Amino acid sequence: MAWPGLVIAAGCVAGCGDAPAPEAPVAVRAPVEVARCVLTFRDHRRTRVARVRLERDLAQYLRGRPGRVIYGARDLATKVRLGRGEHDQDVITAGGAKVDILAALLAARDSRLAGEERGLATRMILERDNLAADTLWSLLGGETGLSGFYAGLGLSESTPGPGIFWGGTTTSPADRIRLLRTLVKGGGGLTAADRGMVLGLMGRMGQEQSWGVSAAARPGDRVALKNGWTPQPQAQVSWAVTSYGRVEGPGRDLLLSVQTDGQPSQATAIETVEEVARMIGARLGELSPSRAPII
Repeated sequence: MAWPGLVIAAGCVAGCGDAPAPEAPVAVRAPVEVARCVLTFRDHRRTRVARVRLERDLAQYLRGRPGRVIYGARDLATKVRLGRGEHDQDVITAGGAKVDILAALLAARDSRLAGEERGLATRMILERDNLAADTLWSLLGGETGLSGFYAGLGLSESTPGPGIFWGGTTTSPADRIRLLRTLVKGGGGLTAADRGMVLGLMGRMGQEQSWGVSAAARPGDRVALKNGWTPQPQAQVSWAVTSYGRVEGPGRDLLLSVQTDGQPSQATAIETVEEVARMIGARLGELSPSRAPII
């Protein structure tokens, strides 16, 4: 019998079936092992329906929100991907570029940062110290240094800010996901210690920076994130707000980026970012084909 929409797969331990059991001498009775056969299924139809419903609900929510909102999500554990406008590459990252500065400098220096430079990096990420960012940006070589780092990672949808304006760096959700994956999996000349340093700082955000994609976390999940925000006076004092990071826990290793611009206020943007993250986090598991024993 077949179930509509189900792909059936049987996995049996050796010994299942009709093969005769091996004989043992009467004087030495071999223990009898009972083999178990397990039949599992993948319900692809159910996951397709769940994806359509989630994308529909996200689109419906965003229709009622101001400005532009784009996002990208990738779960390294389940391979699930999700996105809307994930290749839009003209959204300002503002303070979100500070992770890029640090990662690029570590790669360029072969991990050799002086103690003072490490202190600057800590203040830049944890304390939102823009002067520290200015100094590290200069040591990196500004947009030239960051362009080289992006090219090495294949981040073709990211453009460093011009001149001294590192906060004018633009990027796409897809490139944020690529950067996060590099920090988790490696590449781009970053050592394990480099990646541990960057992700460690992203995981130590204080209360005032704990908003954003952290809304996707379940109780007990670990979060490493970076947020950025800036007013856009040229657009009649609207705001650009971004949040990206990693949410990791049992059965989940979610990389998520939500970016906005044209926002009437920072608070409005944060509310939108968190609701998008919350919806994705709560329903992400429904998008992974299920496996369940039948016999």
